[in-house]
Amino acid sequence: MARMMLTGPLADRDSWEASNCSIAKALDIVGTRSAILILREAFYGATRFEQFARRVGITDAVASARLKELTEAGIFEKVPYQEPGQRARSEYRLTEMGRDLLPTVLALLQWGDRYLQPDGAPLRLTDTDSGDPVTVDVRAASGVGPDVRSGAPVDADHIEVAPARRRRR
Repeated sequence: MARMMLTGPLADRDSWEASNCSIAKALDIVGTRSAILILREAFYGATRFEQFARRVGITDAVASARLKELTEAGIFEKVPYQEPGQRARSEYRLTEMGRDLLPTVLALLQWGDRYLQPDGAPLRLTDTDSGDPVTVDVRAASGVGPDVRSGAPVDADHIEVAPARRRRR
C-alpha cells in the first residue's frame, strides 16, 4: 500500500486539518489545465502571447487571464520587445520560480506516457550531453546522514511526514 507515515502530532489524522497546505497553495496557482499547458509551452520555448494561446488551444481571454495570474504569482516575468514597425509588446519568460516547476511538468508527462498512452510515449526526452533518457523520480537527499538509502529512489511507504520547523521572518 502506497502510504506515507505521518508522525508526531500528525499521526492522529482526525486531530488536525491540512490548512496551510503547500499542495493546495500550488494548485491555487498552477492547478488549471491551461496553466499547466502554458508551462509546457514555456518549457518548449514559447514566450509570446500568441504562441501560448495558439499552441494551448485557448481563447485570447483565457490566455490573458492565465498569463496574468502566473505573472502575478511570480512564475513568469514580462519583458518588453518591439518588432520593427510594430507597437511595443511583452514576452513572458519563466522566472526561477517558474523553472523550478520543470520536474512537476515532466512528472505529469511521464505519468501520462505510462498510463494514458497505450501505444507508447509520443515524445522521447533525452539529456543533450549524455543522450541518456530523462526521467523524474523521488529520491532521498544525497549524502545526508548515515542512511545507506541516501540518493536512492524512495516510494511512499518509505516517506515520513512530520511538522517542519518554520523559519521566522
